[in-house]
Amino acid sequence: MGSLQVLVCLLGLFVLCHSDCSFQELVTKDLKNPPKGCVDKDGKQHAFGSEWVRDCQDCFCTKEGLSCCSKFPDPDSVDLPEECELVVDKVACSAKMVLKSDKTKECSPL
Repeated sequence: MGSLQVLVCLLGLFVLCHSDCSFQELVTKDLKNPPKGCVDKDGKQHAFGSEWVRDCQDCFCTKEGLSCCSKFPDPDSVDLPEECELVVDKVACSAKMVLKSDKTKECSPL
């Protein structure tokens, strides 16, 4: 059971280390009326210090700007073993490595 927990933790770190992130710097247009938060691509305002998930991205608003990171690894940055493939579930916002020959069996990133 302990090795399964280690594998899950390693896979989580693997995904985080290879995630695609973006940063939108906060621009102050009027010094007398500074922004009260970040505005996402849908035009919704989020308060400084707030966190949310949108389109399978973890987003965070700071006084410096809006930062979003995909919950999925960037496919170009992932070095998968030959016998493995990455399966992405965009509904559940999750990804896992499985054996190409049997997609019901998970594959170790090591």
